[in-house]
Amino acid sequence: MSSLSRKSSHDAEDIAPPLAADKSFATPHTVTNVNGDGESFDNVPQANRRIGTFSATMLIANRVIDAMYAALLGWPSGNSVYTGEMLLNAANVDVGRWNQRAIGVGVVTFALLVHAIFPKWGIRLQNVLGVFKIGVLVFIIFTGFAALGGHVKAGKPEPSNFKNAFAGSKSDANSFVSALYNVIWAYIGYSNAFYSMSEIRNPIRTVKRAAPLAILFVTVIYMLVNIAFFAAVPKDVIMTSKRLIAAEFATRMFGESAGRAISIIIALSAIGNVLAVLFGQGRVNQELGREGVLPFSKFFASNRPFNSPFSGLALQWAVTLVIMLAPPGGDAYSFLLNLVSYPLNIFNTFISFALLVMYIRPAKYQWDSPVRATLPIVLFFFLANLFLVIAPLVPPSAGNAPYTSLPYWLHVVVGFGLLAAGVAYYIVWALILPKLGKYKLERELVVGADGISRNVFHHVKLE
Repeated sequence: MSSLSRKSSHDAEDIAPPLAADKSFATPHTVTNVNGDGESFDNVPQANRRIGTFSATMLIANRVIDAMYAALLGWPSGNSVYTGEMLLNAANVDVGRWNQRAIGVGVVTFALLVHAIFPKWGIRLQNVLGVFKIGVLVFIIFTGFAALGGHVKAGKPEPSNFKNAFAGSKSDANSFVSALYNVIWAYIGYSNAFYSMSEIRNPIRTVKRAAPLAILFVTVIYMLVNIAFFAAVPKDVIMTSKRLIAAEFATRMFGESAGRAISIIIALSAIGNVLAVLFGQGRVNQELGREGVLPFSKFFASNRPFNSPFSGLALQWAVTLVIMLAPPGGDAYSFLLNLVSYPLNIFNTFISFALLVMYIRPAKYQWDSPVRATLPIVLFFFLANLFLVIAPLVPPSAGNAPYTSLPYWLHVVVGFGLLAAGVAYYIVWALILPKLGKYKLERELVVGADGISRNVFHHVKLE
């Protein structure tokens, strides 16, 4: 016989679990998708499913559009700080380290409060800003058609840009890494809706519509916008200017006064991106809490007090503030940003490799996902991320080093070290401590008073 070393009853916000507990940690609980719409995969209140097809499409589009503005700033910190720069430029105020970051703090705090306290209005605001930025891009596209027709206010159109377009560009390994990373990072917004599956109505049907629609639409817009830029802005300006190409484009097409206007437009667009990123990452933090394997899991899994993942959003907000405010400029800031992004490539490599294995041997793993990428796409994604993992170890060419005084490989080594620390935590928590304490971990699915289910691990004493 065995005895449970647990509380005699669950805390007040936990009610009796609807499903029996697992007999051991090694045997996961399986929930059957009863009705085929995906909602029964996750035990959340129906009232929490606020996202429909349009909102899911905008959630992806908001994350994808603007990712290029801060491609190396994968957290909300990037576009928060960038919003500050754009607003200061519009106000004709000198951009400094602290005035720029102060506005960034205000932007990400605004996003936290909206999503935490008024979750429905946060989604609506995302939708409005998504429609706005798409409208701006469509305007740029039609303006590009005018440029192709010779209607450029500041000079002549640039048809020569379409001849030998890649002449003078860099071809070393690190340049390929930078280019490929920027593209992959931009389209990583595709996953934003999948982070929020618990809040999507009819999630399987919805993401099958919203994800391809958003990616196809944004891809076409990206290509046409680039044609518009090439039609109006000289290639040497595109390659050397420290201003955004959109600002250069607006200046050449409409005059200097348009530069300030475009700064305000870009700032609003960047705010939409901050809202979308914080929305998605807050849900990731909540799901980690619901898994029950990290400290304070109950706190992060909760939807209290505003029926939103306030704890997960607040954690992301706090980390964003650290990234924005703690490091000085230069190498320290660049290192921290690279350290944030590099482990993601490692995870994507492992995940895509696991998908390849399941594609090759589906019967063994009994894998029948209702939403899946095709095998060629998974293979390409695996190879692309494997390249992004390995290539930063190649010594950069002169002038292309990521840091001035730090070793170019430092973020790679520290990134693997952090992942190794996670593995060590799991080994100690799930293997060593149970063996020393002569207990096993038993998982139980419980539902809180807020209606959100989560895993709770109990220590089961061994005789």
